[in-house]
Amino acid sequence: MALKMTTREQDGIAVVDCVGRIVFGDEAIQLRETVKALLEQPRPVVLNLREVTYVDSGGLGTLVGLFTSAQKAGTTIKLAALNHRVIDLLQITKLVTVFETHLDVNAAITSFKAVASRGVA
Repeated sequence: MALKMTTREQDGIAVVDCVGRIVFGDEAIQLRETVKALLEQPRPVVLNLREVTYVDSGGLGTLVGLFTSAQKAGTTIKLAALNHRVIDLLQITKLVTVFETHLDVNAAITSFKAVASRGVA
């Protein structure tokens, strides 16, 4: 299944709802372009991966690249609603220490608010 995405805003946070596979090729390019466009006006981003069925090494590389792009833009990307396959992939590659993950989109958004209320970037 090709990657389908919708973007929305929730409480000032950009949310990208992803459905399908994040794999090398058109899917990874599409995700990169979508998120980089959101980062042109630097704001926090949550990638909702609830409906993502598979991530390959190219997709993983895209996620890492987007994380770096967000940092350079002065913001961050958080991952939400990962399935067990994606969680296992992040653990095996040790990227679980890089990405901040949350059980769902609301938890990720709440975490951004908690950081803002403490005055920490």
